[in-house]
Amino acid sequence: MGSIVGGLDLHRKQVTFDWVDTGSGEQRRGRLAPSDRESFRGWLAQFGDRPVELVVEGCTGWRFVAEECLAAGAVVHVADPAEASVAARGKKRRAKTDKVDAKALRELAEQHRVPDSWIPPRQVLEVRALVRLYHDLRADRIRWQQRIHATLFHLGAPAQHGLLTGDRGRLATLAGLSPAAAQAVGTALEMIEALDGQINALRHQLRAFAARQPGCRALQHEYGIGGLTSVVIWCELGDTRRFSSSADAVRHTGLDV
Repeated sequence: MGSIVGGLDLHRKQVTFDWVDTGSGEQRRGRLAPSDRESFRGWLAQFGDRPVELVVEGCTGWRFVAEECLAAGAVVHVADPAEASVAARGKKRRAKTDKVDAKALRELAEQHRVPDSWIPPRQVLEVRALVRLYHDLRADRIRWQQRIHATLFHLGAPAQHGLLTGDRGRLATLAGLSPAAAQAVGTALEMIEALDGQINALRHQLRAFAARQPGCRALQHEYGIGGLTSVVIWCELGDTRRFSSSADAVRHTGLDV
């Protein structure tokens, strides 16, 4: 009995699979639902001790698939979505469906042409999640601040410089605000205050990690890189040995036009 080679197309409700037994030629296609860790673990169990090699695109959901494959002793490839699409389709313009995508990924594995993405270790994935949470919280804070500016301008209230410094409570009592606008400003201030608490706690957590992580500490020796920035660079770049040159690292960050 040969090894199992397959492709997986992920969606929130189901996983579309296409696999082949390289020994017997047996081939299966289908869908696995629901698309969660427990269901996928049960699906993997059908292969027993046979060697398994699976390919999944690096889109939302790849993490639980990769972790379950590694736990089961299976080889897993996380393919770069854009490069996998080009490699699988070439000049063809086939209709894009879940089955076509799963089959294309399986064929890339059979041909040893998978455009592999680096699979970070668990610690890096966890810190990435915290860094991106910090970014999202900061973005939400800015949006609430912009709502206050828009409300004040719409009703002709005096423009406020340093909007959230000093006595914030004064904003809801500015001349020219209607009762509804004052309520909107007050609500926005409460949301910003709640976000500030989460942001400050998370910033402290990330800086504490940077103070004890060797890679982050080394990065902080470079000009302009502090504790928080070092964590971002460390977790987003990951293992830099996979870059053949500094230009590759720059392109990875998206800075290369």
